[in-house]
Amino acid sequence: MSRDRTYRAVIRGLRVVFAALGLRIDLRGAEHLPTQGGAVVAANHTGYLDFALVGYVGAERGRHVRFLAKSGIFENRISGWAMRAMGHVPVDRVQGAGALRQATRLAAAGEVVGVFSEGTISRSWLVKPLAPGVAAMAIAAGVPLVPMVTFGGHRLLTVDRMGDLRRRTPVSIRVGAPLHPAPGEDAHALTLRLHDRLDELVEETIEEYPRTGHDGAWWLPARWGGSAPRLEDAARLDADGLARMAARRRRKALS
Repeated sequence: MSRDRTYRAVIRGLRVVFAALGLRIDLRGAEHLPTQGGAVVAANHTGYLDFALVGYVGAERGRHVRFLAKSGIFENRISGWAMRAMGHVPVDRVQGAGALRQATRLAAAGEVVGVFSEGTISRSWLVKPLAPGVAAMAIAAGVPLVPMVTFGGHRLLTVDRMGDLRRRTPVSIRVGAPLHPAPGEDAHALTLRLHDRLDELVEETIEEYPRTGHDGAWWLPARWGGSAPRLEDAARLDADGLARMAARRRRKALS
């Protein structure tokens, strides 16, 4: 398929970029991503490289992850062409039901679908409340829900800051055992279970992450001695950011 050829070319390019940056990628649990059949990957979201890191795990398992991504990315001439060519799914913030149906069909047909179910990047670097759509998708498609956590990529590029492009930045990726809905378990209950598992993976990942001498670092959560905002403060920053975006859209509509 042409979209798989495009995907393979992009993955090769990403490997070159990762090598040029000298990223020290520590991947554990990759065996939990199935090599055959459909699956939904639910990942945390800390930076703009998360798509590439989750896609990297897929490539290591011989899979192409089809992501749900904001429709705005598809509006750019270059990124939009690439996203469509790789089979990713645009999500409209107002009318997202159609994207969920399309992604559910992909998963049911044997594809791996990737979702950042926090919706937006977490400024605290901890897991925010999750939208129930990802769990509903796995239940409807009858496929496993695979939790995945990345940490370290946000040091290079994330919301509100460019970050640090120095070489040999450590990046940790942890893939958890697939979650399967229990008999009678609904999307809400499965979402709570997913959130607990992502929390556990974040805890494990940061505990093992190289951080000697980085007390007060912006890229570390406050509870680990960093200066990142706490979850409640980050929620206020998120609300302020959404308000600014809405104001810009209103001004653009009036101009």
